[in-house]
Amino acid sequence: MKAVVVPGKQKGYKIEEVPDPIPGKDEVVIRVNRAALCYRDLLQLQGFYPRMKYPVILGHEVVGTIEQIGENVKGFKEGDKVISLLYAPDGTCHYCQIGEEAYCHSRLGYSEELDGFFAEKAKIKVTSLVKVGTNVPDEGAVLVPCITGMVYRSLRRAKLQKGETVLVTGASGGVGIHAIQVAKALGAKVIGVTTSEEKAAFIRKLADHVIVGSKFSEEAKKISDVNVVIDTVGTPTIDESLKSLWMGGRLIQIGNVDPTQIYQLRLGYIILKDIEVIGHASATKRDAEETLKLTGEGKINPVIAAVVELNEIDKGYEILKDKHKIGKVLVKP
Repeated sequence: MKAVVVPGKQKGYKIEEVPDPIPGKDEVVIRVNRAALCYRDLLQLQGFYPRMKYPVILGHEVVGTIEQIGENVKGFKEGDKVISLLYAPDGTCHYCQIGEEAYCHSRLGYSEELDGFFAEKAKIKVTSLVKVGTNVPDEGAVLVPCITGMVYRSLRRAKLQKGETVLVTGASGGVGIHAIQVAKALGAKVIGVTTSEEKAAFIRKLADHVIVGSKFSEEAKKISDVNVVIDTVGTPTIDESLKSLWMGGRLIQIGNVDPTQIYQLRLGYIILKDIEVIGHASATKRDAEETLKLTGEGKINPVIAAVVELNEIDKGYEILKDKHKIGKVLVKP
């Protein structure tokens, strides 16, 4: 089969013919319906993910159809449409048993220790599988593990209450444009922040308010007390994000566009304002299932910038980095 393979650290990627995967006893093989490009891919290619084994198939977001099942697999059958979490938990540890498998000590990451999903087929451990209903389109399902389900979990961790105000930075990006929808689906009022006047009109279709500019905290405070910020950018926006929050606010830090930059956090500021800082990166099966339900109900709608084939992966990454795009870039093998 055809796959996008990373041969070694900081050695780019190649489109290669590789053997079709064969499921182990506790695994399935899927036909990949859709995968998705992510900014994380670029950070992985730059060498910022030390757990990566090489060679490895790139890509950590997928929806597909089961073609083969291992002999110990229960609860799934050939023909089922499924997504995978970003990682495979062991399913037996304390955290797995209480539904917090994101914290599993033995978890293995797809596109890190395990082959990922930029391929025609993929092998997935049953512990990371989640069924997808017939009312959920592939384009909505593939967003769940790394975007909508991940954001959903972050807002659970932040204990979001209906009627609170959530501010989203990078509001036109693949994460931001869907974070707006997740927060709205949970009953929040949402302020979208962008640096592009060109994109503001589209964001206004989804958010209650839009702020254009890199200095947004003062304008945000004029709109409402901001209770939660979902920062999808990182060091360029974190200072304004913190300034936006009212007392008792929660900063959900998802973005880290430049891992080489360091931010100096003023402890006194977060202490005196009673601010909680939540670093966040993934979802559990519970989060995935509940977000799939919201997607199936039409409360979260995928915003897709482009769909590329495997042999167009270069084009896909060019679109991903294009500052004019809105939404997510998908891969159709």
